[in-house]
Formats: sequence, structure tokens, C-alpha cells
Amino acid sequence: MMVHPNPPLKKQVYAHISYLGTASKADLLQDFPITSSSMTRLLEEMTSQGLILVSGLGDSTGGRKPLLFQTNPTYRYVFGLEISRIYSTLGLYDMHLNTLSLTRWSMDEQMTPERLVSLVAQGAQQFLDQHGISTEAVLGIGIGAVGPLNQKTGIILEPEWFPAPLWKNIPICSMLESLLHIPAKLDNGANTALIGEHWALRDNHIQHALYVHAGVSIRSAAMSGGQVLRGAADTEGAVGQMIIQANGPRLRESGNYGALEAFVSVPALEDRVRTQLKIGRESLLSGMPPEQVNFTTLVDVLNQGDALVKEQFTETAAYLGIGLSNLINALHPEYVILGGPLVTAHPVVFDTVLEIAKKNTYHYPEYNPVFTQGALTDEAVATGAAVMVIQQWTGE
Repeated sequence: MMVHPNPPLKKQVYAHISYLGTASKADLLQDFPITSSSMTRLLEEMTSQGLILVSGLGDSTGGRKPLLFQTNPTYRYVFGLEISRIYSTLGLYDMHLNTLSLTRWSMDEQMTPERLVSLVAQGAQQFLDQHGISTEAVLGIGIGAVGPLNQKTGIILEPEWFPAPLWKNIPICSMLESLLHIPAKLDNGANTALIGEHWALRDNHIQHALYVHAGVSIRSAAMSGGQVLRGAADTEGAVGQMIIQANGPRLRESGNYGALEAFVSVPALEDRVRTQLKIGRESLLSGMPPEQVNFTTLVDVLNQGDALVKEQFTETAAYLGIGLSNLINALHPEYVILGGPLVTAHPVVFDTVLEIAKKNTYHYPEYNPVFTQGALTDEAVATGAAVMVIQQWTGE
């Protein structure tokens, strides 16, 4: 489990117990260079504070069975918030990341920043009232949002493709802190999704992972040595500007020519289907004004077996597989986690992405990363935002 840089010993021990699930004193002494008596005193202190609980007895190695410790799931609580361009999600979690309550809002033309913040504040209070939790028992709220953003100042900068206006230079952390009276921490949604999936898949001891989210744009995050890779700029959507066809099209007159997002994104898919309908291709959507065709209608008819729409989703998936293989060849992850509405729309998308990505991965099958849609799927961003808060908590 990733922890805050140079955390106190108590926090390190807490994080290690949390990562293992249960641990005996002997287990902990293998990983922390302190004396047995010092570890005993620390565990007694953490137990008396309610940070950890005795969960049972371990296997005996000849003497008395050792006590097993686990973190206390109800010691504190945490909120996780996803801010996306299709929907936003708020979850309330305990310290074991069990989801206690969850709600979701569509990001339509009326969902301005002020309206969303108001709904989040109302929803958070309803969750607390429902479970009888006081504000003082909440560590904070983690936010995984569409970038670009400034993580340190808690500001969402100038994201594209939001249906509602005014999503520019939004001090989202201070806005939520003023209404919720708890700390707020911001990161881009691809990072928090990867953090969440890394937590959920912790039994697999993943050190190197790649997360790609395909939706209104292409977003990505990578991890090496169990730590999220961060560059000089926080532009999670930059992967969408990877050029996969020299002198190719642009996405609605923006971005690079021949960029991945011009072939793999919700707007690109909508535009291609509309063009096919205009030239008379047969479809269940024939007769519908092309300008009314949107992603929701495309998913509906895809699941009804529409041949034209299935063809376009398959083509989208093939291009995503090409872009994904480029990332795999550069980063060499153990795990490749795919998310987003394009990937989850239909099994044909995930299957096609895997086929093309594997075909173009260097040294395959000797090098054969695990491909998955993750353990958390649609809740990955919000859950990972909650994990982020716990990881940055000092343990005091």
C-alpha cells in the first residue's frame, strides 16, 4: 500500500496492517526495525485509541497462538467524489473502503460547478444522517476529476467537453471545504482510479500498472514500484494526443492531426455514425435526425445487435488497441486496466482492444501483461479518491 512520504511510525504500521488485512506482532516485526517491547507498546496504544482491533488468533508455531490485529473499519469515514463529463459520483466509505452509500448525477447542460457542489454537500449530509455519523468522524473528501488541474491548489483548470458552461478555473477543494467543513484533496480521475484499483487488487502485489479510461476523451495513469508516476504537468488527457496516423483527422478542429482521440472518443464515435447515417447506411437509427444521435442511443442499439453501430464500436476498439500497445511497449506494465464508457459499452469493445493490443505488443507472448476491467469498474475513480485521503492521513 502506498503511504504518505515519511509518515510517523504509527501510520506506517497502520498502513501495513491495512494492506495485509490481518497481521500478528511477529508479522510486523519482520518489516519494522524496532524491538518487540516497542512494538507491543505501539500496538497497545493503537488498540486503546480504537485505530486497530484484535480480530482473532493466528496459527501457533509451538507456543501460544498469536493475536491477530486488523484496522478498525469504523474508526473514521471518508468521502470519495468523481467529477466526470458524463456523470459524477459521490460515495461514503469506512476505513476498509466498504461502500456505505453511493449516488450519481448526470452531467447535463444545467450541471454547473455551483450546482454540483451544492448537490454534493446535500448528498454528503444525507449520507451522514442516514448512518448516524458526525462530521468530526470524517477524515475528508477525495476528488478525482477530469483534468487538467492543479493538485496543490485544488483547482480544476480548463477541462474540455463539459456539457454545462463555466467549468474553468474552479477552486473545487475550497468550495467543498466551505460547505462540508472537512478537508478536500484533488487529483485527476485517472490517477485516483488507478489508486483504487491498486488497492482492490492488492493481494496480487502489483508494482507496475497502466490505467486507460476511454470516454469523452482518452485519459491515462501509470504506476511504477507501487507509486503513481507524475510528470511536470497534470494533463491526464495528453495520451489522447498520441499521433497514430500522420496527417490524419483532428477531433472537431482541435488537438493534433491524427491523434488517438480523433479515432477513440465518444465525440469521434458519434461523428462517424452520423456521417454513415447521412450517406444512407442502414441502421436501427435510420430515420432519426443524425444530430440527435448520441452515445446513449448508440449503446442502446449496439446491445440490440445493430450491425452499423457494432462496426463503428469495433473500429473504435481496434484503434484503442493500437494506442494501448504503444503505451504498453513504452511502460511495460504488469497489469493493464481498462475503464470508461466506451470500454464497458459492450464485450466486443474489450475483446477487440485485447486482440489488437496483444498483436502489437513487442515480445508477446513472452511478455504478457494481465488485461482487466478492474475490480471496481465504474466506482474506481470515487473509491480511489477515498483511498487517496486515507493514504495521505497522518494517523493522528
